Amino acid sequence: MPEVVKNEYDAEAANYDSYWSSDSEPFIRLDNELFVSALGDATGAVVLDLAGGSGIKARYAIDAGAVSVDIVDISQEMMREGKKTEAGLNRKVMRWFEGDISRPLEHLPLRPEYDIVLANWPFDHAENMAVLEGMFQNIVSHLKPGGRFLGARCCNPRAPAMVKGDMGVVFKDFKNIPGGVKFRYAFNSFGTDIEASSMEATYSGSTDIYEKHGLIDVQLEPYENTKTVRENPKLWASFLEEPGMALVKATKKIYE
Repeated sequence: MPEVVKNEYDAEAANYDSYWSSDSEPFIRLDNELFVSALGDATGAVVLDLAGGSGIKARYAIDAGAVSVDIVDISQEMMREGKKTEAGLNRKVMRWFEGDISRPLEHLPLRPEYDIVLANWPFDHAENMAVLEGMFQNIVSHLKPGGRFLGARCCNPRAPAMVKGDMGVVFKDFKNIPGGVKFRYAFNSFGTDIEASSMEATYSGSTDIYEKHGLIDVQLEPYENTKTVRENPKLWASFLEEPGMALVKATKKIYE
């Protein structure tokens, strides 16, 4: 799957960045607002953004006070879009590294540890448990004790709100695989779709895999903390009955 996902993100990099940078669809507003709410004050933080793509969430982190963000992603084209955006802002607060975040990253010149590690949506490109475990290993190995983790992930990929596509994104073409489900997702604003797969270990809502890797105080950012949910209760009623995504936040355990 890594090569398939890389090629699909490369092909859709410009569309993808434009889509996620806008507030044109309810799903995008929810995703971005959940992240900003969960992140809070990041003053002085050094951040690692795993599967950070074009740096959309990294830019939110800078806006929240982070001093620098290192981005690791499998797609050169996604990162190219991000570099263009940063050049237009005339700032040099982000570094970009090509890499598969399910594999060891020791070959990259990353910092020894980070105050905050982000991993938004890569769990939903884990085609088996070995890949998912590799992602968690990279999250925890680069996060300082007491540091914060934030990451968006699917809940039930087959949740009605995600299958219907009313929120601006549709999940489809489901196929059961060992330990999870493979599917494709598409945005309403452009025609192509992208391969995805989610393990029950994450989408079920269990915190076991987080705790196994030393993450504690695992919580979901409340949907009601977002402006879009508060101002559009009817729009979000079906989604809230069976959510299709969540923003997870946790802390790395301090061992004494």
